[in-house]
Amino acid sequence: MALHDIAAGIQSGLSDKSFDGSLKFDCGEEGVIVLADGTATTEDSDTDCTLRLSEENLKKLLTGKLNPMTAVMMGKIKITGDMGVAMKLGKLIG
Repeated sequence: MALHDIAAGIQSGLSDKSFDGSLKFDCGEEGVIVLADGTATTEDSDTDCTLRLSEENLKKLLTGKLNPMTAVMMGKIKITGDMGVAMKLGKLIG
């Protein structure tokens, strides 16, 4: 599954939920997914918060197979920027 497919899945999930702020999933060479203004795109832009993680861990995170707090503690996710925006993500994928 490519990042644009993941972004499309996130986009469909955003239709019935609100997400304030902007967030980037940075998967390194695989690319990025940016959540901003109610959309999910693979076009890179500046965001309030960035989560750096592998594409594999992103898939696990979004399917509930990876606990966000555990992943941060284990170094599987690195967060920079506004932690408040990162905390809102938990409500979005929870």
